[in-house]
Amino acid sequence: MSTDPKALRRTELIVKVRAGLMTATAAAEALGVSRKTYYKWEKKGLQAMLAAGQDETAGRPDTGPTAEVAALKTQVAELQAKLDEMAQTAELRYMLRLLERRDAKKKPQKSPGSSP
Repeated sequence: MSTDPKALRRTELIVKVRAGLMTATAAAEALGVSRKTYYKWEKKGLQAMLAAGQDETAGRPDTGPTAEVAALKTQVAELQAKLDEMAQTAELRYMLRLLERRDAKKKPQKSPGSSP
């Protein structure tokens, strides 16, 4: 990656001005621009330096799930919902059987000699 010589010169002069080695007026004259333009460039340059100094996360950037992964996640969610429904159904059937057994025990049994 080659660097623009003009950009390097601007950066050098910005650093010199910020270090107190030259004035903004002298830097603007050396660059052939007004002081106002110099200060715009200085602001942009300092912001770029700050941004370049930020820590970056290691590795490849997350591009999100592929279409295949997204489809599989949807399928897993659907299957989980069915499984949950089946588990609830089984639990309800079990509770129903327990209630039927309880009711069967509660019914009065007729004695052999009693009449209907």
